[in-house]
Amino acid sequence: MSVESGSPQGGGRQGGGPAGGGPQVAGQRGYDSRGGEQPFRAGFAALVGRPNVGKSTLLNALVGEKLSIVTPRPQTTRHRVLGVVTAPEAQIAFVDTPGLHRGVRRALNRAMNRTAAAALHDADVSVLVVEALRWTAEDDLVLDRIRECSRPAVACVNKIDRVRPRERLLPYLADLARRHDFAEIVPVSGSKRDNLDALTAAIARHLPESPQLFPSEQRTDRDLNFRIAETIREKLTLELLEELPYGIAVEIERTAEADGQLEVGAAIWVDRPGQKPIVIGARGERLKRIGRAARLELNRALGRRLHLQLWVKVREGWADNARALQQLGLET
Repeated sequence: MSVESGSPQGGGRQGGGPAGGGPQVAGQRGYDSRGGEQPFRAGFAALVGRPNVGKSTLLNALVGEKLSIVTPRPQTTRHRVLGVVTAPEAQIAFVDTPGLHRGVRRALNRAMNRTAAAALHDADVSVLVVEALRWTAEDDLVLDRIRECSRPAVACVNKIDRVRPRERLLPYLADLARRHDFAEIVPVSGSKRDNLDALTAAIARHLPESPQLFPSEQRTDRDLNFRIAETIREKLTLELLEELPYGIAVEIERTAEADGQLEVGAAIWVDRPGQKPIVIGARGERLKRIGRAARLELNRALGRRLHLQLWVKVREGWADNARALQQLGLET
């Protein structure tokens, strides 16, 4: 195991060499320390961890664009989201996953856990994302799943920007190294984009030799409807953070081109009748704010005008209905 990081005092390095004379860092123009050309490497890296450790923020920072929605609410991510990073010496297909969690009484929770476990099983490298200076029983749960897969594992210690002074990380990193034989441990900050080059280099070192798996310009395998639905769900969550019913989802029901803009009709599903007025708000103002926020973000992201119509529908118990989950694209 090696620790790949910047100085504890400094806030990390972008693309620097290995700490303490460890292995050569990826990013050296495809040549190893003996002057020979490095083989190209490509594969899948599953970002796994308990809820709210910052996996989605990390994915967006690594890819350089927003692919996964981000909110303060635990278990925001429900789907597997692919983000592809292509460099001269490697291509990494990062897979953002729902947070592995206990208390899976509802079919939705079980589906989210299965999605995360499947991504972990299929990956070439497991990336355990943990929150700096914190370790919980759910972190133990995730680490147990990583052990079961017998893949190379990199520990990514996120949110280091919150640690002051930075020397406080050192005992935590030492304790993490005792928990498992990680191939590498890399402290980062996804929100500040700190030390991310070191993380990608560490992961690339443990990928198999392979040609590219995706075209260089491809960033994700998710389509436009998924992106629109997830943006709406993000704005719902941010608007209703304290009141948001957990059983809420978004489905794109129609899209059409008209007058130079994209017209989208989307249904917001709730699982109890009493939740519908919460989402709509007094005189429909809350739903209008949600729609406006989603539309403005999508206009910027897509570089075009979008007309968005939202309506709220009740489907009782959908979060415990396997067919409903499949209809919403959740991997059951």
